[in-house]
Amino acid sequence: MEKRSFIALNIAVLTVSDTRTEETDTSGQLLADALTRAGHTLADKKIVNDNIYQVRAAVSNWIAAADIHAVITTGGTGLTAEDGTPEAIRPLMDKEIEGFGELFRSISYEQIQTSSLQSRCLAGIANGTFIFCLPGSNNACKTAWEELIKAQLDHRTAPCNLAMLLPRVK
Repeated sequence: MEKRSFIALNIAVLTVSDTRTEETDTSGQLLADALTRAGHTLADKKIVNDNIYQVRAAVSNWIAAADIHAVITTGGTGLTAEDGTPEAIRPLMDKEIEGFGELFRSISYEQIQTSSLQSRCLAGIANGTFIFCLPGSNNACKTAWEELIKAQLDHRTAPCNLAMLLPRVK
């Protein structure tokens, strides 16, 4: 089997919250730190209110940009009336990766038991950009990055990974 090289991706992070600021955005910062530690580039980082149109606008700009390979959102995936990230993002996706949410909830079940069913996290691809929508807790972001996203955005992961499917990365 041929040995693949690491390819650094440009990844944007969006925190969806009506209360977080740059000083209090621990989950967004956790993701930014984790992806840079893994060798990727933090292409952009923003905080927007939990409003489907603000979320959609921010993510739309990133998926339209040729130099953004992936977007990770944190927050807005719960069941309250204010949580609208899935409704904002799903219409933008060309394809949804159904297994991501299923696998995340399965892994989360080991940590938070039946509370994991309240997560509406999802992933997909839009215009050749992968999108991962995560809950807003630090633990959920750490779990999703360490257990799922990190390996799938690493071109070296065998037998296959999402990074090797990116049309703009060679």
